[in-house]
Amino acid sequence: TGNGICKCRVCECFPNFTGSACDCSLDTTPCMASNGQICNGRGTCECGTCNCTDPKFQGPTCEMCQTCLGVCAEHKDCVQCRAFDKGEKKETCSQECMHFNMTRVESRDKLPQPGQPDPLSHCKEKDVDDCWFYFTYSVNSNGEANVHVVE
Repeated sequence: TGNGICKCRVCECFPNFTGSACDCSLDTTPCMASNGQICNGRGTCECGTCNCTDPKFQGPTCEMCQTCLGVCAEHKDCVQCRAFDKGEKKETCSQECMHFNMTRVESRDKLPQPGQPDPLSHCKEKDVDDCWFYFTYSVNSNGEANVHVVE
């Protein structure tokens, strides 16, 4: 695969590659989760791709969990400060809450819907004024987190 040389019909891989065709990268960078752990501590990095060993978790770095309550609650304060400039993290928003791309939408029916290729969580949370706000959280194949929030 261009990652080694052939000697007597056997591949001798360049450093950082392995496998019979030198097609398996030993680089773990693509497996690094946002918390700094390989595959979020919930999988193994094989050939530069996470193999999630905890069946609840999926996505390119085993960070998405559709059945966990934590995804919405975990990002609630950051979505609130980024979208509405209020909440627990208002003062520290620019330091703590820049780990996702944010898109504003006009209404709930404009939020991304299930069936898209990226794992998606729909969230309904209460803000500091006791009002509901709605957002989705997803991670694409490049490991980028995307939030869509209703204005």
